Amino acid sequence: MIQSIPELGRTAAQVIPPHWYVVLASILFGIGVLGVLFRKNAIIILMSIEFMLNAVNLLMVAFSSYHNDPNGQVFVFFIMAVAAAEVAVGLAILMMVYRNTKTTDIDFLSKLKG
Repeated sequence: MIQSIPELGRTAAQVIPPHWYVVLASILFGIGVLGVLFRKNAIIILMSIEFMLNAVNLLMVAFSSYHNDPNGQVFVFFIMAVAAAEVAVGLAILMMVYRNTKTTDIDFLSKLKG
């Protein structure tokens, strides 16, 4: 729970300037993009997608708190639910592929197309 700072009448999230949240979210999103582009392991790629989703969630919560509007925080819960479903389906598919091919290498899996 975000505690109020009594002398300012604002929450701790409102004291930190919004551009610091943008910088942190950009770094997290960049790490996620690099993980998706350069890694060959499907599990690492799924983790990188989660990094990107969490970067967006961070920005939504920060701006929602900064503007005293709870809509962004509510929307984050929906994003988290969709992300959990995405991970569950992705890992289930990945487990079935691993059982058949004994690898999670994306390059090997792309050869299975044709």
